[in-house]
Amino acid sequence: MIWLALLAVLAAAGVIVCDRLRLRRTMDTMDKMLDDAIRGTFTPTHFDESRLSAVEAKLKQYLDSSGTSAARLAEDRARVQGLIADISHQTKTPIANLLLYAGLLADKDLPADCRDCVGQLTAQAEKLQFLIESMVKAGRLETGVIAVQPRPAEISPLLRAAVQAAQPAAAARGVQLSCLPCAASACFDPKWTQEALGNLIDNAVKYTPAGGSVTVSSTPYELFCRIDVTDTGPGIPEDEQARIFERFYRSPAVRDEQGVGLGLYLAREIAAANGGYIKVSSQPGKGSTFSLFLPKQA
Repeated sequence: MIWLALLAVLAAAGVIVCDRLRLRRTMDTMDKMLDDAIRGTFTPTHFDESRLSAVEAKLKQYLDSSGTSAARLAEDRARVQGLIADISHQTKTPIANLLLYAGLLADKDLPADCRDCVGQLTAQAEKLQFLIESMVKAGRLETGVIAVQPRPAEISPLLRAAVQAAQPAAAARGVQLSCLPCAASACFDPKWTQEALGNLIDNAVKYTPAGGSVTVSSTPYELFCRIDVTDTGPGIPEDEQARIFERFYRSPAVRDEQGVGLGLYLAREIAAANGGYIKVSSQPGKGSTFSLFLPKQA
């Protein structure tokens, strides 16, 4: 009886060991399958009626469908980008002519009501031109037609150029725009980052009432350099702060202001392409601070 019990225990132990070894081989095989899938080199190797073969077949089917979906998405994006480029090309001359003739009309001696109509015509043509240009920029960034190429550079020239470009608009609105001294450096694409910073400054100037101020400053950290655009505008409610970077989103409180809702979206995309990010800090009635973080190294 003792020998029978001992044999039974040994047999049970053998079954457990065999089961553990089989489970380990299966897990090793599945681990290799996932590694091959990540590298894009996966091919089924088991052609039998086992569960492992069924899993391989399903994984292959999933990868094929995912690849097809990704290719289809890339085609759709390319098609949309091509459509936007065609629209931009075809509308460039008509919009330029609209602005030209509106300018000629504005130089004539017109009644007050007609002059208001000319002003609205000019404003709407400029809005359409800005919308198309912004859509083209966003499409080129998303599809990789234009690549952001970060490189080490000083922050000060970037701030000065962006502030100088926004000074006429600030002066026209009666907003004081200033730039604090900066001796920091970071890694960024100068042209595209100036576009992003310019969008933040333009946004701050646009929503700051006459007599208010917009201040551009920077703070260096160990890994990032932070550029702050601080305004004395109406502020942004907390429930809208996560949505203001969405494409075409505009707060109901500023629907009467000129804009298309692409400036902050573009700024966020450019920041991400540089390896950075954008944060906003705001309270209603106390203004807003948009912070652009740029990495110190690529």
